[in-house]
Amino acid sequence: MAFPSAQSSRIQGLLLALVALSVNSAQAGVMGAAPAKPLPEAISVSRAAATAVLEKSGTSSCLTGKLTNALLGLSSSCEAQGDRSPLCELANRAAVTTGWSMEFMERTSRELLKLSDTPVATTP
Repeated sequence: MAFPSAQSSRIQGLLLALVALSVNSAQAGVMGAAPAKPLPEAISVSRAAATAVLEKSGTSSCLTGKLTNALLGLSSSCEAQGDRSPLCELANRAAVTTGWSMEFMERTSRELLKLSDTPVATTP
C-alpha cells in the first residue's frame, strides 16, 4: 500500500515525463538559456568574436568569454535547426573543450572564419 504522498509523487513524475516528451527539439535547450538565434545571426556574432580574437581586441579573458559565448550560441542555433554542417560541428567541438589557450582560440577563429565564408547549407 502506497502512502498518499508517494502516490502524489508518482503522479507528478509521470506528468513531468509527459511534458518532457512533448517538447520537440526546436524547443529544447539549456535550461535558463536564451532562445536560439537565427543561424545567420549566430554566424555573424561568431565571426565578429573570431575577428576580435585574431586582432587581439581585448584582454585574453574578455576574448575567451566573447568567443565562448558566440560558439555556444552558434551551437545552440545549429541544434535548433538540426544543422550538421562542418561549421556547426566546429562550434559543437569547441563548446565542450575546456582550458582554452590563446593558440586554441586563434586556430578555432581561423577555422570558423574559413568555414563561415561559404554559404551554410542545412544538412539532415
